[in-house]
Amino acid sequence: MAKSDYKGGRKPKFNSKGNRQEGKLKKKPFSKAGPTSKARQAPKTKSNPDEIRLNRYIANAGICSRREADTYIAAGNVSVNGKVITEMGYKVKRDDDVRFDGRRLNPQKKEYILLNKPKGFITTTNDERGRRTVMELVSSASNSRLYPVGRLDRATTGLLLFTNDGDMAKKLTHPKFGVRKIYHVVLDKNVTAADLKKIQEGLTLEDGTIEVDEVSYIQGAPKREIGIEIHSGRNRIVRRIFEHLGYTVAKLDRVVFAGLTKKDLPRGHWRNLTAQEVINLGMIR
Repeated sequence: MAKSDYKGGRKPKFNSKGNRQEGKLKKKPFSKAGPTSKARQAPKTKSNPDEIRLNRYIANAGICSRREADTYIAAGNVSVNGKVITEMGYKVKRDDDVRFDGRRLNPQKKEYILLNKPKGFITTTNDERGRRTVMELVSSASNSRLYPVGRLDRATTGLLLFTNDGDMAKKLTHPKFGVRKIYHVVLDKNVTAADLKKIQEGLTLEDGTIEVDEVSYIQGAPKREIGIEIHSGRNRIVRRIFEHLGYTVAKLDRVVFAGLTKKDLPRGHWRNLTAQEVINLGMIR
């Protein structure tokens, strides 16, 4: 693996002398009609804060864009409280039963935040012992209630995803989907080629056999720096692999998670996922 894989009104006019030229004022034509001739405007109706346009409701549910939602509405793909709606601009309440092709939708806008976690923070939404949590680092990211996807222990740094999309979170943490994770590991001493081979072939730990997808020295770095790709989500699995062979992990950094990387994301900072990144996550099978 290469080392780069891991070090994750209009402007005033001026004459030729620089003096400002004032434009000529145009006189408004005199109207013979009295003040009663002014066009009457229809009274504005106050919008109901509890209502939302149907196309926005569908877009917030993550089905498609508002423009695409209009097409589906016109085609009869959407029903509200059991009635098919084809009217443009139709408004619904958040507790209405809105269905797309028979599936009930959740109107909450789905959000995805990627954090480059520093060490010293624990991955939990609340800590009874008062320790610093990762939620402090993304407190300004959204007004929605976000949850971390998986976990990184207190001393581990690197990529951690947050979302309010429960289905996506379940998929990214379920073993059956084998989500790809790459770690940059720094050990207390050089790793022997024999131990590297043992890791590649699989180790038997106290909770069963563990197999990695790939493991190798990092090109151009000391042999105590290792790159390891793994899909297991077992607790402290990377640390336990090396501890099993007599090494101590000095630093552990997750540099890739589900295809997401640390590019242009400094330690301790977060960013929103792009639309394409969300699509890519949705395509994981």
